[in-house]
Amino acid sequence: MEKDSTGRILCFQHQEAVYPILSNSLQSTSGWTKRIIVGIVLVLIISLFAGCTTPFRPPMPKTTAHQAPQAHKNVNAAYNKPYTVRGQKYHPMRSAEGYVETGIASWYGSESGDRTAMGTRFNPHDLTAAHKTLPLPTKVRVTNLRNGRSVNVVVNDRGPFKRNRIIDLSHGAAKKIGLDKQGIAKVKVEYLEALASN
Repeated sequence: MEKDSTGRILCFQHQEAVYPILSNSLQSTSGWTKRIIVGIVLVLIISLFAGCTTPFRPPMPKTTAHQAPQAHKNVNAAYNKPYTVRGQKYHPMRSAEGYVETGIASWYGSESGDRTAMGTRFNPHDLTAAHKTLPLPTKVRVTNLRNGRSVNVVVNDRGPFKRNRIIDLSHGAAKKIGLDKQGIAKVKVEYLEALASN
């Protein structure tokens, strides 16, 4: 087969092959048989032209619709409902997928009490954290931008409620990234995964 400048496939060799067949058939038959043969041959020629002159189109790539982030497993739990602290209302996220934030982190110990917002017992030595709006519980990576050290923590509490702070780490988590000595530091917080409560 050959293609013309528009990408159409040409079938000249098919035409050259059909004419001798038509000529031989007509010489050896007569009457209505000739008409049938001519009709069949014409249909074949038209079919060849129709198939050969169709412009070539490359296959279209498959596309998939953008999927909305999946809601957190515990999105309807009481600790993931809107709440108010000191007159300020906070609205926890339905999903933390794709969440990344840079800001100031601090740490807290046993002076904060022995229960988290989820109602679980707080242990200052565990690798946990508090955040104002991340759905609970969520695992995030916290990186100290001053020294490059990182720690993965489970956000299971609410806070910090001091101005310009984005996350509060437990004392155990703060030690992992050298935050316990500084008290506060600029960090990067990145979503890792949504967890189900026990």
